[in-house]
This record gives sequence, structure tokens and C-alpha cells, in this order.
Amino acid sequence: MRLCVVYDCLFPYTVGGGERWYRNVAERTARAGHEVTYLTLRQWDRGERVEIDPNVRVVAVGPRMALYTASGRRRILPPLVFGLGVLLHLLRHGRRYDVLDTCAFPYFSLLAAAAVRPLARYELVVDWFEVWSLSYWREYLGARAGSVGMLVQRLCALVRQRAYCFSELHAQRLREEGLRGSVTVLRGLYAPAVAPVPGQARAVPTVLVAGRLIPEKRVPLAVAAIALASERIEGLRGVILGDGPEREAVRAAIAEHGLAETVSAEGFAPNETVEREMGAAMCMLLTSRREGYGMVVVEAAAHGSPSVVLAGEDNAATELIEEGVNGTVVASQDVRAIAEGIVRVHLAGEQMRASTRDWYAHNAERLSLESSLERVLADYASARA
Repeated sequence: MRLCVVYDCLFPYTVGGGERWYRNVAERTARAGHEVTYLTLRQWDRGERVEIDPNVRVVAVGPRMALYTASGRRRILPPLVFGLGVLLHLLRHGRRYDVLDTCAFPYFSLLAAAAVRPLARYELVVDWFEVWSLSYWREYLGARAGSVGMLVQRLCALVRQRAYCFSELHAQRLREEGLRGSVTVLRGLYAPAVAPVPGQARAVPTVLVAGRLIPEKRVPLAVAAIALASERIEGLRGVILGDGPEREAVRAAIAEHGLAETVSAEGFAPNETVEREMGAAMCMLLTSRREGYGMVVVEAAAHGSPSVVLAGEDNAATELIEEGVNGTVVASQDVRAIAEGIVRVHLAGEQMRASTRDWYAHNAERLSLESSLERVLADYASARA
């Protein structure tokens, strides 16, 4: 089989769930003996050796470009340039591929792949990490541009495809957009470098927040909730791991609530530090308003730590919570309600840590990256047939 993977980013040059997914798809397919080409934007210096499995052919179809604005939102020009580069490559070489696997976003590369397919005759596989609501589109881009974005998303859903989502929330939205084709929900994305070992919670209760500091994560809200919960939990501390455009806002929130001595925000942390903190935390706090999956919930559970997650129309991470077993879902975005969720986990104590460990052990295979990759490779074979 000859597979073409299409994504404008490549791990480790940029870091995120999509980057890790496509790198694993490419390398796992190559290890199975198939021919793999990875189309992306160049993110490395000219002449630099690309860090990926040597059996994966990496082709840069566009120049090195800044993908994000200072506020952490995607720029418009790079997806257009990438879409054009994908179109030109497929017009020349599309017949070389049996299956083309692309991310739905950025949409222009998907539209390019769909336009060339009648000539090249490859099967089209599309991964939808998220399907945005009209309200979120308008908030993200403004009323007029947001409506255009929603229209482009709908056009992409109408392309004949084999689709994958990573939550029921986004699978249902994709069907409502008029999807032409089947949609499969994959649950496994977790691939620890070493088998996680559940840790022992610190004697001093600690709330952990981990992730990129962008507005959607609402980390200043997490700081306010920790401050309020500390009024009921003696000695409560907070650890914030991650960096991004909201870093100064987070520091300002820590100062505003007088938590300089009890809440740390040291920026980016290596994996060893993140894993150690996950095992030692009383709970993981996820105040994000938008999640396509919620990997930190799985990672925390693998280390024996329950999670406190906020419900929201764009937050699929709630699907990973079994109420009272591996954490709790807070129905309101009110800071008092979030603090109450932290207190509930604290009162549950070791009993919830034990049930979290059991929950992960029961679901580990289903949540593993390998289980999803096996399904995808089997579907590639059936699509080619």
C-alpha cells in the first residue's frame, strides 16, 4: 500500500495532539512495510536532517511560516499556502498513492485532496479532531468571517470520505453537518514512553494544571478556583505546567489572589516533571472550554490522579470522566462551582485515587494509541480493496 499523510505540522518541530497522531500514523504504517509520504510545511532549517523514521519520505510543499498569531490563534495565510502546495503536489504525483489521510483542519488541504481525487483515484481518509459550532466560529473570527469558516467546514463534511473522530460530541456534529461517508470514533491516543506507575499523592494537597496557556484553557479561572478552594482545604497548593500567550495573565491572576507562595507557574516543563507532578497531584484541573479529546485526563488517570473537568458545549473531555470514579464534571463555569469540584475530590481522598487506578486499568487497552492505529491500518487495507 502507498499512503500519503497530509498535515501542515510535524512533531517534534511543533507539538500537539495532531502532530503526535500523524507522526505515529506515518511511522506505524511504514513499520508495517508500506510506502509512506508525509506532506507538510517546512519547519526545519534548510539542509537539516528531518527527525523521523527513515522509511517515511517527508515532502515540504510550502515554506517555513509562523502558524500562530501572538494571541495563539491560527493565521489564515499558512493554510492557504499549504492547500496550494498540496494541490500542486497531488496534481503531479497523486496517482502514486492508494490512500490519502489528511486532517480536516486546515480545510484547504482537504479540499485540494478532494479536487484531485477523481484524477488520482486514491481513497480519502479524514481525521476530525474537532467540529466547531457556529457560535464558536463567530467568537473566533467575528460574525462575518466566522460564518464563512462554518461554510467551509460544512463543504469539507460534504466531501465523500472515510472519517475519524476522537469523541462522540464531534462525531455527532459531523453527522449533523451532512457527512458523506462513515465516521468511526477512535478512543485511543495515549502512548506513554514507559509504562506509567501510579504515584503517591503528596501529604500537602496539590491541584495540577497542565497544557498550553491559551485563552481557551482559561487558566486564570483555574487560579481563582484554587484560591477559593484553599479556604476549605488547609495547605492547598497549585502547580501550573505549560507556556503560551496567556502566561502573563496567569501570573497576574496568581498575584491578584495572593497565591505567590502557594501556586507555581514556571512555564514549559520536561516530560519527567509532568509525569512526576501527575502522580503526586491530588487532582488534575481542566478548565478548558474547548477540547477535542482531553488527553490530560487519561494521562492523569494513568498516574492515579482524578480530574476535575468543566462541562461545556465544545468540551469533549467530559466523555472521559466517570462521575465519582476517576473525577468529577463541574456543570457550571462559576468559580464557586469549580472550587466545590476540587473540594469533592479532596474529600473522596484515597478512595477516588484507587477507583481512578482501577478505571485506567480497565480502559487502558481501549485508550491506547496502538488500538487506534491497528483499526486505522485495517481500514486502510479495506479502503484499498
